[in-house]
Amino acid sequence: MSTAPKRLLTEAEYLAAERAAETKSEYFAGEMFALAGARRNHNVIVTNVVGELRQQLRHRPCEAYPSDMRVKVGRTGLYTYPDVVVVCGQPEFLDATEVTLLNPTLLVEVLSSSTANYVRGLKSRCFRALPSLQEYVLAESEELQVEVFRRAEGGQWLVEDVADLTAQVALHSIGCALGLAAIYENVDVPPRGPT
Repeated sequence: MSTAPKRLLTEAEYLAAERAAETKSEYFAGEMFALAGARRNHNVIVTNVVGELRQQLRHRPCEAYPSDMRVKVGRTGLYTYPDVVVVCGQPEFLDATEVTLLNPTLLVEVLSSSTANYVRGLKSRCFRALPSLQEYVLAESEELQVEVFRRAEGGQWLVEDVADLTAQVALHSIGCALGLAAIYENVDVPPRGPT
């Protein structure tokens, strides 16, 4: 018994479907993936990060966007909605609608047990292919842990792992710092266990 091959969407078909949709979907390799709603901890962390960044980026040539800003990772073909996006300098968009950013400087993703493998795997590989991206941050929503990935000389990526509530996460690419206490304010997460 043979199975009919799955029909893949073109980027143009995805973008047309996304314009008409009431909910958001990501796109990769011809497939659309609907985004589910996020839990409370996830939303509080995103709000905390956006609020902190907005204050620190005031009067500077950078803009912070919440999860409604779509990002296209040109070389990989991924269209995604990171939890927080920062662009410094002139934003570049796919078209005049200004809903698909092409040149993020920093991305933040909040992880849960259901999204961690996808974000740490495929999404991280795609993010590293973005020429404009200098840093991306992964914040756990179910335990106290933040990882910062930084582009180093020669294109290598270095990682900093922070799990101390009194620590600051330096975001060199945008000249900001986020305290873990601020990121996890009003979030009920246990400290990270021994590794």
